Amino acid sequence: MSDYHINIFHSDEDEGWIADIPDLPGCSAFGASPEQALNEVLIAKRLWIETANADGAEIPEPKFRPAIYQVAS
Repeated sequence: MSDYHINIFHSDEDEGWIADIPDLPGCSAFGASPEQALNEVLIAKRLWIETANADGAEIPEPKFRPAIYQVAS
């Protein structure tokens, strides 16, 4: 089984790093560093899936893959 794609990006507005999992609606986290944001979103993912299981909700299969952009030199 493949795992969920995780986006990590810096937010000037929030003055920190945001990590999110597009396949799991609302699953995101904040950190002072990319590593902290990743650790926090992995906790959020576990809790998201546990809550969905407890509620009998469907857990989406990992499908999201980011577009790959090539920058012209």
